[in-house]
Amino acid sequence: MLVIPVRGFTPVIGRNCFIAENATIIGDVVMGDECSVWFNTVIRGDVNSIAIGNRVNIQDGSVLHTLYQKSTIEIGDDVSIGHNVTIHGAKIRNYALVGMGAVVMDDAEVGEGAIVAAGSVVLSRTKIGAGELWGGAPAKFIKMVDPEQSREMNRKIAHNYLMYSRWYTDPDNPDNLK
Repeated sequence: MLVIPVRGFTPVIGRNCFIAENATIIGDVVMGDECSVWFNTVIRGDVNSIAIGNRVNIQDGSVLHTLYQKSTIEIGDDVSIGHNVTIHGAKIRNYALVGMGAVVMDDAEVGEGAIVAAGSVVLSRTKIGAGELWGGAPAKFIKMVDPEQSREMNRKIAHNYLMYSRWYTDPDNPDNLK
């Protein structure tokens, strides 16, 4: 893992986090507990702040960045950020899921338990409500997701990534052989 202080800011990483050896975390980044940051991910808090909640998984190849003096990133608890996602200055609420290859632009908001479909492009200032499914380029509302189904699916993915991270941080645990 490469942790780089810049402009007087040193990333703060919570307890029991897994950070892949080739992930890069830079500058004004504050990460909660039990998060996982996977291979080739870059979290670049050099120009503005990035706040990440607890049990967030940021999967392989994702990039998080902001606009200088204009946008920040806020990610809630139990959020799943899929492979090769770009988040640029957006807010992602608790239990949301951003699918593989999606782009979420400045000042966009993804509501609690919402789902952004793989490959979607969420334009700047778009507001995705709680429990909504959006997809496409540009992303559009598709339908409401059953709240219990969304909560169960998003929670399962977030918790699975916590389990996966333990395979790397505690390889001798007998539960890892299942």
